[in-house]
Amino acid sequence: MSNYQIRLQGDILRVGFGIIPATGDRIVRDVAAQLDEMIATGELPGGTLIKINGRVSVLVSQVLGDRLGRLYDAIALLDPKIGAPGIDRYVVTVSRNPNYQVGDVLDVVRESQSQTHLKVVLCGFANTGKTCFREGLKQALSQIPDAPESYCISGCPDGDGSWFSETARRDPDLAAYMKAQYKARFTPEFAQLKAQEVRGVNTPIFVFDVGGRISDENRLMMAEATHAVILVKDEAEIEPWQRLCDELKLQVIAIVFSDFFGNNDVVASREPILRGTVHRLMRGEDVSQRPMVQALAQALVALCRRE
Repeated sequence: MSNYQIRLQGDILRVGFGIIPATGDRIVRDVAAQLDEMIATGELPGGTLIKINGRVSVLVSQVLGDRLGRLYDAIALLDPKIGAPGIDRYVVTVSRNPNYQVGDVLDVVRESQSQTHLKVVLCGFANTGKTCFREGLKQALSQIPDAPESYCISGCPDGDGSWFSETARRDPDLAAYMKAQYKARFTPEFAQLKAQEVRGVNTPIFVFDVGGRISDENRLMMAEATHAVILVKDEAEIEPWQRLCDELKLQVIAIVFSDFFGNNDVVASREPILRGTVHRLMRGEDVSQRPMVQALAQALVALCRRE
C-alpha cells in the first residue's frame, strides 16, 4: 500500500497521505515513483494548467513542482484557508503562461454542494494537552480508510504548529528552540485573522484548537465553529466552556478528561455525547492510537457521513 495517494480527476490532481505512517524520505521516493509511472503511461499528459488538491508537505511539494513543472505551463495549489461556501480557491505557484501569474487566485465551484462540513473547536483551560490531543486526532483521522478529508490547525500563537509533535519526538531541544522562535502574542488582530481562516475552510472535517482561557479572542474564533470538544482536568472545568459553547450555539460532541499521570484511556460513553478519559498527553508522544483519540476520530467520521 502506498504511503501517498495520487490520482488525476480532470485537471485536478487529488493527493493525500496514506494510512501507513512514513518518514519524509520514504514518502518523497514514493511520490516520485508514482508520478514517473503516471507520466510514462500517459496518465499525466501535460498541458496548460494543473491544480493540486489535498494535503501536501513541504517535501512533497518540491517533488510535485519538479515533475509537474516539466509537463504543465502552470501549477496551482488549493489553499483551504481562503475558500468560501461552495467554492475552492487555488493559488498559482508556478507559471510560464502569460494567462496565469504567480499569486493569482482561481475560484473553482465545488462539485458537491451538499457535502457536510464539520468545524470542530478543541477548547479547554491551559495545560490540558490540547496541542498533543489535536495532533493525535489529526493522525487518527488520516488512518481511517475512506474517511472524509480532514484538516487540523492551531488557533494559538504559541509556536506549536503541526510540525511540533513529530520534531519533539526526534529532537526535543530543536523543537523547544523552534517553538520559542515562532511564539507570538495573542492579539485581537491574530484572532480576527484566525477567525477569517476558519470561516474560509471547506474541508469536510476541520479541527482547530484555541487558547486556554475564555476570552474575546477565543470567542471570536469559536463563533466560526459548528461543533466543540471540551478537554478538561476535572468536572469543575466543564461548566464555563459548556456555557460558552451554548452561547455560541456550538454542539458539544465530546467531553474528554485529561489525566496526565494515568496509565490507560477510558471510553465511558458514546451517546448522547462521547465522554471519557485520555491519559498522558505528553508533547512529543504519538497519542493517535489512544482509545479515546480513536473514538473521537471515529465519531467525527460518523457524524460527517450522517449529516
